[in-house]
Amino acid sequence: MELILVRHGETPFNRERKVQGITDIELNDTGLRQAHQLALSLKDYDIHQIYSSPLKRAYKTAEAINQFHDVPIHRRSGLMEMDQGDFEGLSFQDLRTCEKDFLRRWIADPAITKMPNGESLIEVQERAWNDIEDVIVQAENALVVCHNFTIAAILCKIKCVDLSQFRNSCVETASKTIVQFTNGVGKIGLFNDRSHLDKYDL
Repeated sequence: MELILVRHGETPFNRERKVQGITDIELNDTGLRQAHQLALSLKDYDIHQIYSSPLKRAYKTAEAINQFHDVPIHRRSGLMEMDQGDFEGLSFQDLRTCEKDFLRRWIADPAITKMPNGESLIEVQERAWNDIEDVIVQAENALVVCHNFTIAAILCKIKCVDLSQFRNSCVETASKTIVQFTNGVGKIGLFNDRSHLDKYDL
């Protein structure tokens, strides 16, 4: 089976370089265009099911892609972005300026360092992988639309690498990553692809 992992299109918080987490932000105009470009790049793929984080930015991206497939879209809370607690809405610059001690701990051990009043990366991986396992068991080509930390955590699990290496699996907005599964073992065939953003000039 083939699993396509898609990160949602751009939002105002992405553009303003703010922490999003589980804050339910809509796609901006660029994000809506990116979602359509993603859809065009995937229109000829054999997709049987679509799974999406329930957050608007992911679900809207999933809906755009589904215009060419007309298959069920399943909302799964396990696919939501990391709950970043007290940091949600802050700019990245604010974090670097005001949260230096926390960031040092996070860099040293991102797996178990918990966001204040939020989640740790290992908690994200555990809940997301529960949903991905359900998808794999179906043995049908599927597309999953979710978020950066969520996708990174999923890819670490697929690659059997420690979450301390999650940065190597981070993806950009409106990207697609394709994993082929054979007998339950995944192999990444395409990673963080955004070529469609240049190919389909809308």
